[in-house]
Amino acid sequence: MSSTQTHISALPAILATPEVTWTRDVDVVVLGSGAAGLAVALAARPVRNVLLITKGSLDAGSTAWAQGGLAAVLDPADTFAEHVHDTLEAGAGLCDESAVASLVSDAPTAINYLEKLGAAFDPGSDGNHALTREGGHSRSRIVHSGGDQSGAEIQRTLDENAINAGVDVLEHAFALDLEFAAVASGAQRQVAGVRVALLNADGTVKSIGLITARAVVIATGGYGQVFASTSNPAAVTGDGHALALRAGLCLRDLEFVQFHPTVLWHDANSTQQQMLISEAVRGEGAILYDAAGMRIMKGVHPQEDLAPRDVVAAAISARMAEAPAGVDDHVYLDATAIGSRFSERFPFISKACNAIGIDPLTQRIPVAPAAHYTCGGISSNLDGTTEVEGLFAVGEVAYTGVHGANRLASNSLTESLVVGTRVGRNLAGKLPRRVEPSNHGGGTSSRLGLLDDSLRATVRTAMSRHVGVLRSPDGLQRVIDDLVVVAEKIDTHVPPTRRNFEATNILTVATAVAMSALARTESRGCHRRTDTTFSRPEWVCHLGVSMSDGELTIHGIPSGA
Repeated sequence: MSSTQTHISALPAILATPEVTWTRDVDVVVLGSGAAGLAVALAARPVRNVLLITKGSLDAGSTAWAQGGLAAVLDPADTFAEHVHDTLEAGAGLCDESAVASLVSDAPTAINYLEKLGAAFDPGSDGNHALTREGGHSRSRIVHSGGDQSGAEIQRTLDENAINAGVDVLEHAFALDLEFAAVASGAQRQVAGVRVALLNADGTVKSIGLITARAVVIATGGYGQVFASTSNPAAVTGDGHALALRAGLCLRDLEFVQFHPTVLWHDANSTQQQMLISEAVRGEGAILYDAAGMRIMKGVHPQEDLAPRDVVAAAISARMAEAPAGVDDHVYLDATAIGSRFSERFPFISKACNAIGIDPLTQRIPVAPAAHYTCGGISSNLDGTTEVEGLFAVGEVAYTGVHGANRLASNSLTESLVVGTRVGRNLAGKLPRRVEPSNHGGGTSSRLGLLDDSLRATVRTAMSRHVGVLRSPDGLQRVIDDLVVVAEKIDTHVPPTRRNFEATNILTVATAVAMSALARTESRGCHRRTDTTFSRPEWVCHLGVSMSDGELTIHGIPSGA
């Protein structure tokens, strides 16, 4: 294996802020308030002092927006082996089979656990769980709630239980950078805490604090907002990924960004969050057409409209590039065959369609691909452990080997709950030893500064244009060159605010993603190159990216590739 390096030395080694003015000590600090973070906090709380911090409100992450549900083997006709097989097929050769098997075997227990906490899943006609099928699944194995409001029900359940259990929640607190203990040369690093900014209502900094802890859990979600076109809420800006890069951790497989094939298209100038049109709609019989009225998925894949997400997203993007009937920015999903059941099965989607003047019972729904899920992240395992003692990564921010080159639909919430609960229970049983931070960063004399939020749109537009569903070598190099220019505008005079913190994180993660995508010179899973349509055996490997002194390095490129 070899490495390649870019010389972007202007990326910040820390986020520049005023000095620390307060400290707090806890057993466990959890960064993020989605399903993964809440599962950790809830499982650890019976015996540990747990502080959960979120930069917004408790329910501001991606979990509440999830429509599909949770994948698990609950039908007697289904098997663990089939669920494993479907996951491995979607992952295109890069899944860790043992991790997949472990997740699949624990998935039914996660469902039962949620129900014991008070979650209500939709019942079927037989009184058991109503199960639906999504793209890439050979069986109906998706449990859901409120038709298409599964995420909201999971978020509600975990929020209520965490608060009732006494989990301490610190809202409007931005996790800036990790703090480490002093270690001897060659010894394993150990995390000592995290530096945070308490925010005013307008996003300015109220104060800077240092939270020390025996365990730090990163559960900050993905980086969908790195792209201009995304289904992710505004808060999902890759903060955990950027924090990990600045701390010198290795992130893996960042090039694999899953673009949901069917996101509700508004118009070319819309900047609002884009609503998912769940794969479950196609699971109920909806069919994709282009603007000329031709089917898109017929003959493309044996499962046609229920093919895995990467296949569908690529097919839609290729068809849009042909501009059928002069339309190059969206296609159509015909759900009219579902009939009157649509509004009952998909009330949230129905409401969103009606809001833009579309009646899904009688009209085709305009859709387009958008960044949805990030398969790569902080290198960890299904126990959440990382290369740093006392530091854990859970949920979308983590790479566990489950998703490989493309996530199977509805496996993500399942993974968040399974791994989050494992981490919390393990921490309840045993904590790392307490260590003191060697020093804390911050201060106005920080080496680099921040990126002004006014440049956020430049980064996001470039990423959507060149690092979207279909990627060319020239386009990838162009976006990297553009990001180098943007990085030069980082300045110590940019004031510390939530928006500027986020913009800096977006730039850092965007650069790492674009470099990873350029380095992988094949098409695999949800990474599609226009210069090759094939996967190559030498690329059955994982790329890593790390940062030192503001400079990013790609690791693991096969020799001769």
